[in-house]
Amino acid sequence: MAILKCHSACLREFTSQFPRPSRADNYKSRRNVKWRSPQAAVVPNFHLPMRSLEVKNRTSAEDIKALRLITAIKTPYLPDGRFDLEAYDDLVNMQIENGAEGVIVGGTTGEGQLMSWDEHIMLIGHTVNCFGGSVKVIGNTGSNSTREAIHATEQGFAVGMHAALHINPYYGKTSLEGLVSHFDSVLPMGPTIIYNVPSRTGQDIPPRVVNTVAQSPNLAGIKECVGNDRIEQYTGNGIVVWSGNDDQCHDARWGHGATGVISVTSNLIPGLMRELMFGGKNPSLNRKLLPLMEWLFQEPNPIGLNTALAQLGVVRPVFRLPYVPLPLAKRVEFVNLVKEIGRENFVGEKDVKVLDDDDFVLVGRY
Repeated sequence: MAILKCHSACLREFTSQFPRPSRADNYKSRRNVKWRSPQAAVVPNFHLPMRSLEVKNRTSAEDIKALRLITAIKTPYLPDGRFDLEAYDDLVNMQIENGAEGVIVGGTTGEGQLMSWDEHIMLIGHTVNCFGGSVKVIGNTGSNSTREAIHATEQGFAVGMHAALHINPYYGKTSLEGLVSHFDSVLPMGPTIIYNVPSRTGQDIPPRVVNTVAQSPNLAGIKECVGNDRIEQYTGNGIVVWSGNDDQCHDARWGHGATGVISVTSNLIPGLMRELMFGGKNPSLNRKLLPLMEWLFQEPNPIGLNTALAQLGVVRPVFRLPYVPLPLAKRVEFVNLVKEIGRENFVGEKDVKVLDDDDFVLVGRY
């Protein structure tokens, strides 16, 4: 008790050295302060995972700019809707063996829109771990939410992807200034390809935006789906462009300055697509492949590709809804196209066959 009394006395003695201001003083000080309206806080862009110099597979934008054939890789499924990693690995291996230099993981073709972010980042990491030394792994970590795009891109680079693919915000569209701010939020993290596909997003990324963000050294280039006139507009200004339209990629490459193509068709015929990008102008080969390209895109991608790979026996005939296989008549058309082009030019070793409706598995919960 004596100790407590002593402590209390010492505390009173200490605080008495600092007299409290009177209420009158407080009132005077408040009257002399000019009121100012609150201002928005500026939050620094701290992308913590990317501040380390130890990031796995760090690569430069220049390495990505050199790629000619990039495959937007398909994601195969097991009958319960989970990833079929064995079939996926075989498919990626076939791309590498036939000359593809990069793969887009979890893009529209790979059905990233049907994945959870956990699945998405896992598949990017798996691809890096298995194939990162043989092919450039470009993760689709874009989103219509800038917050999600930042987080997913941090995670993607942390697990070792070589570059990121970013789309402009879709559905909840923003202004042109908002587009610049969105891309500026992810570009500092590493090499980036911007993807312009107005038919899916409902909004074009105009040259004004691209020319602004092109000042970043991390912009590797643009995947452009508007057409070859737009491609030539960019290549004339020194911006690297990949055609996003398989049916236009030959002319884009050899007539409009495109670096190459980010291709869906190369899932099926990677060797012929490499020849189309590396072998010089070849209108005869291009005409030969156009019917296949047109068949693939008669319904929204990846419906045609999923149907084709299943009939080639490369993947199980499993569809995550809302995608469903092409109707029987179109499946017969594909078999005829394979025979015309030559089965030896397609991936896989099994005979192509027409699948019945009952052969397909449609999964709604996965």
